[in-house]
Amino acid sequence: MEENMYDTDTTGEPSARRQLAGADARAELLEASLSRWGDTVLRLAVNRTDNRSDAEDVFQTVFMRLYQAAPRFTDDEHEKAWLLRVTMNCCADLHRSPWRKQRAVYDDETAAALPAPPAPNAGDLANAALAQALTRLSGKQRAAVHLHYYEGYSTDEIAQITGEQPATVRSHLHRARKALRLDLGAHE
Repeated sequence: MEENMYDTDTTGEPSARRQLAGADARAELLEASLSRWGDTVLRLAVNRTDNRSDAEDVFQTVFMRLYQAAPRFTDDEHEKAWLLRVTMNCCADLHRSPWRKQRAVYDDETAAALPAPPAPNAGDLANAALAQALTRLSGKQRAAVHLHYYEGYSTDEIAQITGEQPATVRSHLHRARKALRLDLGAHE
């Protein structure tokens, strides 16, 4: 009984000691999730936004939401799926943002002032061709390819993460593979 008296203040709010314990637990969850799934979240965000800077913003938002919500996960896969779902939602929010619609316009003088990229080697050319081909896919196709081939999810799991039907995910994968074969076959 005495312990409960110290767990709340006179307004019924949690005491400072209890709030600190909760903050410590959230910080531990955040730290563990960042080390375990941070790269995965960032890769998906880069894949969905096509922009490293926007992807880093999404990354921060995802882990801020994790810290604020501090959900209880049944296992590592549940945690990973939650993070990927939140990442997809944050990317969709970013695409709807009015800030996203404003693009910088570069003139010839600005483009000439930018440093030239380094000369690529043969391995880089193959990766660059694949990266270029992936950027030409629709956002939903790119997300399906990323979650299936890079993260190892089945179509049913991708459907749960993206909120689509499994048949729709299979259609995205089929169309993406077909487009990649045509696109990459033209570069050989």
